[in-house]
Amino acid sequence: MKNIELSRIFAQIAEILKIKEENPFKIRAYEKVALILENLPVDIETIYRQGGLNNIPGVGESIAQKIEEYLTTGKISYYEELKASVPAGVIELLDIPEVGPKTAKLLYEQLNIDSLEKLEEVVRQQRVRNLPGMGEKSENNILRGIELYKRQKERFLLGRALPLAEEIIGSLSKLKEVDKINYAGSLRRKKETIGDIDILVTSQKPERIMQTFVSLPQVREVLAEGPTKSSVLTREDIHVDVRVVEPRSFGAALQYFTGSKAHNIKLRELAVRRGLKINEYGVFETKTGERIAGEEEEEVYRILDLSFIPPELREDRGEIEAAQQNRLPQLVESSQIKGDLHLHTKWSDGAHTIRQMAEEAKKKGYDYLAITDHSQSLKFAGGLTEERLKEQIEEVKKLDQELEGITLLAGIEVDIKSDGSLDFSDEILSRLDIVIAAIHSGFKQESKVLTERIVKAMQNKFVHIIAHPTGRLLGYREPYQLDMERIIEVAADTRTILELNAQPERLDLSDVYCRRAKEQGVQLSIGTDAHSREGLAVMELGVATARRGWLEEKDVVNTLPLAKLIERLKNK
Repeated sequence: MKNIELSRIFAQIAEILKIKEENPFKIRAYEKVALILENLPVDIETIYRQGGLNNIPGVGESIAQKIEEYLTTGKISYYEELKASVPAGVIELLDIPEVGPKTAKLLYEQLNIDSLEKLEEVVRQQRVRNLPGMGEKSENNILRGIELYKRQKERFLLGRALPLAEEIIGSLSKLKEVDKINYAGSLRRKKETIGDIDILVTSQKPERIMQTFVSLPQVREVLAEGPTKSSVLTREDIHVDVRVVEPRSFGAALQYFTGSKAHNIKLRELAVRRGLKINEYGVFETKTGERIAGEEEEEVYRILDLSFIPPELREDRGEIEAAQQNRLPQLVESSQIKGDLHLHTKWSDGAHTIRQMAEEAKKKGYDYLAITDHSQSLKFAGGLTEERLKEQIEEVKKLDQELEGITLLAGIEVDIKSDGSLDFSDEILSRLDIVIAAIHSGFKQESKVLTERIVKAMQNKFVHIIAHPTGRLLGYREPYQLDMERIIEVAADTRTILELNAQPERLDLSDVYCRRAKEQGVQLSIGTDAHSREGLAVMELGVATARRGWLEEKDVVNTLPLAKLIERLKNK
């Protein structure tokens, strides 16, 4: 959790420096290290104890000292001084989508806005639109940002909640008093955002489990402590419940606390028609009260003549009917992924070299890896010019010859410009193994214009994949105003692949659109959009969303063996 805490601190340092109009290179350095720490899979405290802070990309002597100070004292004096130089309320404004450093500074200087409450008040009074550089559209955007911020405060990204739950379960599993343990709720269904975390345990001696749970280092505040159930708030303000259930009820409890409300209601209705009652304690004969199942989760479904329904599907979206007819999909699994088709290296805004990314991919057992840095329009992200792209193609080919056990594909994430044209000519795109196209600007164009930009890109015979198609950033930016039905239809007609971007704040396409694409015969790729070696680890979040979208192995192109993948790309 220290990784996340430090990442947030450095990101906020960058924001405050922007308000103070400091050196842009200094700002970029803090932004870069914030991103790297957020994706670092190894505990920063472990790296520190081993003396390896300076080996982390982007961490120089100055930042290493600040990390050490935080790990040893719990604060960074430079950060505290920076915060003191800016009104506290202005710093809170920076967390609101649509309110960047310049806007926050303007709001404070012109209207003395130093809190969310004051901002919402002046926006609703339509006083912001009269400020320099603002207008009615800016005002509406800020209001939407406030609403997003409020929702975000109540929900947590899957990518934050899942590692936390796994850490807690890892700590509790070491206790000899623990028999079975698992998380439940929306987290087990792998929803993109999570309200709280529910953990179920079976044990003959629950007291030790409760004592250990409330004393974990992740805990900030104990809300309740009892013999069989305790609740805490973590340092990230995530509510976590641990409850101990009887071994004979574990399966029923796991099913009860995992399924969505709608899914569980439909199951109970099926049970009632069979003279049964289902609850968290088991499955019972209604007339006699006899308990007939509940120790194993599979029993609950089997007794209703249903195929076992994977947790990710339990949303009452047709999964019960599919289980009745024995036609549930064989959901894609992480072990079936044979490569990553979207990532960035030091050639643009990544933290590691092509070789380093390839070596990390080999450790994951991948057969292939596509190098897809940014194109020239994205100057702020070190986008490649045509000349540099040609150099990179040669570098990729050279390394591909040197490296054993993995094949490198030369690619690009080419920008779709405002008029729908691409950032590079067809001549240079034709030299690449794989071309990903994406929108990175003009997000607020009209729906028809945005849709046609993507349609035009898909109609280019050299474009294989559309990256993060709806452009959403969970809790920060709503999806673009797109006609997704048309985009899916054109993707099917042009055999263009749609990406499921596995970044935790994107998970784009959503599960709903994944399923819609599948129904229309459109294949997807699951890409991490990794900007560091550590970023390759988010593939599991993409797979989880794919499973929620009913995707099978055949629906995901990067489950294909290399030869078949290349054939699929050539047959765009």
